[in-house]
Amino acid sequence: MLPKISIVTPSFNQGQFIEQTIDSVLSQNYSNLEYFIIDGGSTDNTVEIIKKYSKHLTHWVSEADHGQSHAINKGLRLSTGDVFNWLNSDDYYEPNTLDFVGKQFMQKDCLVLCGRSRIFDDTGIDFFSTGTDVYKDNLAKTIGWARIDQPETFIRKQLLDQIGFVNEKLNYVMDRELWMRILFKIDLKNIYTTDAVLANFRLHANSKTIATALNFEREMDSLCHTIASTYSLHNSTKAFESSFELSSKKVNTLLNTNDQRLVSDAINYYLFKRFLESYTSNDYKNAKNLLNYIDIAPLTNEEKKQIKQITKRMNMPILFKKIFNAFKSI
Repeated sequence: MLPKISIVTPSFNQGQFIEQTIDSVLSQNYSNLEYFIIDGGSTDNTVEIIKKYSKHLTHWVSEADHGQSHAINKGLRLSTGDVFNWLNSDDYYEPNTLDFVGKQFMQKDCLVLCGRSRIFDDTGIDFFSTGTDVYKDNLAKTIGWARIDQPETFIRKQLLDQIGFVNEKLNYVMDRELWMRILFKIDLKNIYTTDAVLANFRLHANSKTIATALNFEREMDSLCHTIASTYSLHNSTKAFESSFELSSKKVNTLLNTNDQRLVSDAINYYLFKRFLESYTSNDYKNAKNLLNYIDIAPLTNEEKKQIKQITKRMNMPILFKKIFNAFKSI
């Protein structure tokens, strides 16, 4: 028998999209599905749409909650499936996604399945993601860069029972913090990846990805600063405090590991990533500052070479820099 899959849709005032979301789940005709919709008390036509499908849902509710993370966890606590994911109310699955996922999880050693998604908007943007990043033989980088394509990343529920559910203190990077905890727990073992396109991720003016993009960066910086501070990574803590605009409120983490070395290397990789981002956005001042705190020893030879090349470019006279960048763009 195919494993039971539990899907939760957290929603709030997405009446223009949620019917496509619901239909994409129910039309899978997956034989062992439970589907929960946790609505935060929508004031548009969301509830009216949910009621149309209520007899096909395992459970639904519309009531005030404490945000997306809280809604996901409300559904998670009701879930009895072997496999779990959440599907936001403005995204939708490809046909046959759940059948494909269920067959992959028939393999008992599969704890996480990472697929790909189609990313689109109503202006003509339409491309395919590369999927959740898993760097072979480099756990520290996979954790530190923590890039997860959540809609197409399915997780064995038993694993979530072990590490804890979504961090309700986080509003933007709850999926990335959860992914970090998963990686600390299982290493890179038991993670299946596939090129199959499983979900469609919608960009629109009111989506968090577009409307509050800066908040994702700020919350992630603050989260990693908290981790660095918690694990007494004093040098890295100084890097965050001198380089980034951190959240004014305390950002909690559910991270629970005794591997101090791995935590240190992962945070170091995060700083390396932010260094690259500062450089590519021409924020040379911040990039140079971050270089003072990055330990190059754990980096790969290619990454060390990259730092050396970038450092040389940043130290060029401004005129040469402009000429170099002009030729680079041709």
